[in-house]
Amino acid sequence: MTGTLAPAKQLTAADRCDRCGAQAYIRATLPIGGELLFCAHHGRQHVAVLRDKGANIQDESARLSDAPATAGNDER
Repeated sequence: MTGTLAPAKQLTAADRCDRCGAQAYIRATLPIGGELLFCAHHGRQHVAVLRDKGANIQDESARLSDAPATAGNDER
């Protein structure tokens, strides 16, 4: 077994924040195993401390600003 991590899968709408239940945009993989999921709000509150403790952070919160303002005809 190697010590490398598999690439993290993209977070989906089914992934929920461990603090409030909102859609998760940040995954913190802990060095001892396991992971924590956070919405952008709670991620901003906790990510610095988790990173300092050695957690690997996957931040997809930029997707919040990438969403189109309106749905196209094929999305309605």
